[in-house]
Amino acid sequence: MHEEHIRYANPAKQERYDRAYLRMAMEWASLSHCTRKKVGALLVKDGMIISDGYNGTPSGFPNDCEDQQGDTLWYVLHAEANAILKVARSTNAARDSTLYITLSPCRECSKLILQAGIRRMVYIHAYKDDTAIHFLKEAGVEVVQITDL
Repeated sequence: MHEEHIRYANPAKQERYDRAYLRMAMEWASLSHCTRKKVGALLVKDGMIISDGYNGTPSGFPNDCEDQQGDTLWYVLHAEANAILKVARSTNAARDSTLYITLSPCRECSKLILQAGIRRMVYIHAYKDDTAIHFLKEAGVEVVQITDL
């Protein structure tokens, strides 16, 4: 049985790990070349980081995320999408993992999270549209927000 299924008997220990992974996701966000928002994500399974991601352009494209008007280019990938796609190229699987992310997902990414089998999501900041949060909760994904790091 996966560690995430067992959950720590001590809620304080679980929160300590959640906070540590969120701080790591914040550090990962700093790698983003986007100027409007810098978002980082980690996928953790069985106590190991199995994938990571930050928002940015696809491999091989210039690192500019915004056009001259400051609008995000349509092909910029969100951090959680990058982490999910990265794990798909590996021998790991996102099923039953926990997603740690600095900004809650958009609607499109929430579908990826659900289809990837991620069973828990911990985030810091809420995205302007909370539809994705409600969608994930309704689908049975455990959603936790921790704002005071």
